[in-house]
Amino acid sequence: MSDYLDVSASLSGRRWVGPSIETNRAAELLAQDTTLPPALCQVLARRGVDAINAASFLDPKLADLLPDPRSLKDMEKAATRFLQAVRNRERIAIFADYDVDGGTSAAQLMTWLRQMGVASTLYIPDRIDEGYGPNEAAMEALAQAHDLIVCVDCGILSHGPIAAAKGADVLVLDHHLGGETLPPALAVVNPNRQDETGDLAHLCAAAVVFLMLVEVNRQMRDSGTKGPDLMAMLDLVALGTVADVAPLIGVNRALVRQGLKVMARRERVGIVALSDVSRMETAPNTYHLGFLLGPRVNAGGRIGQADLGARLLATDNPHEAAALAERLDALNTERRDIEASVRAAALDQAEERGLDAPLVWAAGEGWHPGVVGIVASRLKEATNRPAVVIGLDGAEGKGSGRSVSGVDLGASIQKLAAEGLLIKGGGHKMAAGLTVARDKLEPAMARLSELLEKQGAGQGGPADLKLDGMLMPTAARIELIEDIEKAGPFGAGAPAPRFVFPDVEILFAKRIGDSHLKMTFGDGLGVRIDSICFGAFDTALGPALQNHNGARFHLAGRLEINEWGGRRNVQLRLEDAAPA
Repeated sequence: MSDYLDVSASLSGRRWVGPSIETNRAAELLAQDTTLPPALCQVLARRGVDAINAASFLDPKLADLLPDPRSLKDMEKAATRFLQAVRNRERIAIFADYDVDGGTSAAQLMTWLRQMGVASTLYIPDRIDEGYGPNEAAMEALAQAHDLIVCVDCGILSHGPIAAAKGADVLVLDHHLGGETLPPALAVVNPNRQDETGDLAHLCAAAVVFLMLVEVNRQMRDSGTKGPDLMAMLDLVALGTVADVAPLIGVNRALVRQGLKVMARRERVGIVALSDVSRMETAPNTYHLGFLLGPRVNAGGRIGQADLGARLLATDNPHEAAALAERLDALNTERRDIEASVRAAALDQAEERGLDAPLVWAAGEGWHPGVVGIVASRLKEATNRPAVVIGLDGAEGKGSGRSVSGVDLGASIQKLAAEGLLIKGGGHKMAAGLTVARDKLEPAMARLSELLEKQGAGQGGPADLKLDGMLMPTAARIELIEDIEKAGPFGAGAPAPRFVFPDVEILFAKRIGDSHLKMTFGDGLGVRIDSICFGAFDTALGPALQNHNGARFHLAGRLEINEWGGRRNVQLRLEDAAPA
């Protein structure tokens, strides 16, 4: 495939790749067979949508896409036991993970139970003291005081802790990769069980919990009673789906699309309070969920009190919501400061070690466990290589890793643990966690690098920049952006379309904040478009564009509508540039 606009090495060192000949032909056919704009046809063609399916794709409906909950193993059994506990007014505990997916999963159950007049106990483990997932002490204590324990977004590998919950029934509603044997729970609902088909493997835990509540409501309806309104909970499902970086395909598209509409109604006091402290002034979209709301919900589990996010999402008290939102906002600011410090130290260390190896890694004394995953993600993005970041404390180190497409990090981490080089470890293809003895750190990372190299890690330079086509500034109108957004929501597994404006002149360029760039560019014919490039001065982009000296550039990025002071303007979120 030839370089798009002959860009083999942009200012960020990337090769530009345009749509294939087949995609362009499919887009032309789609434009001929429908009345849709050519730019939207280009986006649909890339997603494999033809004229017959275009209308349903642009208007995804839950009624058409929501799977039968009973298609998941153990779902009917889990829902029946949950409903039995509600009807018998049994004591119910919810054991959740400390991230957004766990918080939104727990909040759904707590909200549903509250509307049924049933109290519940929320338990979220401390990230540092207890670590991820159920532990024996906590499960044993919960079992002594409860009849039913529901584990959400965790539990699939917790054989010992679940066995310790003597005297209580345990339900597992999870989505993490399962092992060869299931834990000894009454029911284990997980689309990533090894004996599942994999058709719903893209669901996050919040979606699994939602499906169980759909089944519970169905069983109630079959017996002549009515359950709480589940459509009103789709804002939680959308937040969990986007924040957990679940691919926005299939039913996930419909869940998020509908959930954003529910969220826009501002009925959940916790999300309203969080939106307000996040200074969200427009209707919510996936960016808001992933970059404004999600990090704040996560902040409690990362560096504060683990249950703050779930409590905020579940509360119906506006005063409590406001106080929790303020606290989470402050913790998020603190988290950013801690992350910046660790990120700078980790990058320096990784650069000294070399950024061209199959694995990029760093380990530091006292690095906070709550930010090592974020920093690993930053290293991965900067190098296009799998990255692991570890915080050392005493004789051990706890770390987190992030991978690149095509390289299964979780499987390699599990192999490392089986070989005795890790105390424990596991995860997904794209993300994993580990605990390592300090004296085995170097050999463990060397072995991990070997395993990843066998999968092809480290063979490429910066990732190619995939572009959907060219646009002239005159074509960049609000109406066009609104048309393109009909193909959304965009996010993981469904990236927002990226266009290039060829051979434009920079009319204004100014550094804002520490590392961002604000620009205006035009075509020389009077059309001007504003642009923002976040983190521009962390790369070669910022200096080159600010000091352009009248040179012309190709500018690539994603179009968006910027709403400010009651006005709506077209804005390019700039991602890359190349000399024209």
